[in-house]
Amino acid sequence: MNNLFKDVDLVIFDLDGTLYEDTDHFDYYADTLAKELSEETQERFFTDYKEMKKGNHIVSIGKAYDVKNDYVIEVDPFKGHVEKVHRWNGEEVSATEWENLYPSPVSYDFDQLIAIGDGWWLPNVAARHYGISDPQPAYDATKEYMATEHFSLTVIEGLREGLLSLKEKKSVVLLTNSTEDDVERLLHLLQLEGVFHEVITSARKPQYTKQRFEEIIARYNTSPEKTLSIGDNYLNEIIPAQTLGMKSIYIDLEEGAMTFGDVKVRSISNLIEQMKEA
Repeated sequence: MNNLFKDVDLVIFDLDGTLYEDTDHFDYYADTLAKELSEETQERFFTDYKEMKKGNHIVSIGKAYDVKNDYVIEVDPFKGHVEKVHRWNGEEVSATEWENLYPSPVSYDFDQLIAIGDGWWLPNVAARHYGISDPQPAYDATKEYMATEHFSLTVIEGLREGLLSLKEKKSVVLLTNSTEDDVERLLHLLQLEGVFHEVITSARKPQYTKQRFEEIIARYNTSPEKTLSIGDNYLNEIIPAQTLGMKSIYIDLEEGAMTFGDVKVRSISNLIEQMKEA
């Protein structure tokens, strides 16, 4: 695998799903959402969610979900035009039925047209399908749970050392949608305090990803070609990077079929030795 760290001056990391590999909080989110459903509907909700996680459902990371029409949509990630549309049961919808619904490029609003960029969105979309109009309270409850002593994260062996080694040779920045309080707590749990030159929170990705990248690149006096983005959400961290001409590494915790970026890895742990050799 080509060591992209050697070719860049600046590395921008995501946090959630990138610097830790635990996924139990996604299941907690699903459990919290399900409490709003009837017992019969809960059973169907969990059946679909389990199939999504296995990669056996029409809903998968890399697609989008139209809440109003209950359509699962495949969108060209660079040009933004719709390529295929399916119903929840997997049946393909003919183009004549949907071609006037989606102007090109499509615009995600994360309320009516949801981009399924990472594991947070699988239970969210399943909940929307089964009639939950506002998943935000369940998300907030999950974040509150993640702040308690009952939630723990697995510290990735060697990651701190790898990042500190990288920091000696490159500019290293953390860019995350999480709030400042969340980030401080997570970095403490992960033993990753002090490993970044800069920590940027509440980034509002993907709406402002390109703007954030451009600001960081200018601040560190480098170029897109000399900047590397690493993250687990193709829409948040990978597509905007490639659009700007940056290098990118896509971390796919679920090891799905979708391939984005210059390199795809199963875990950040696969990159530790490369960080040390950069």
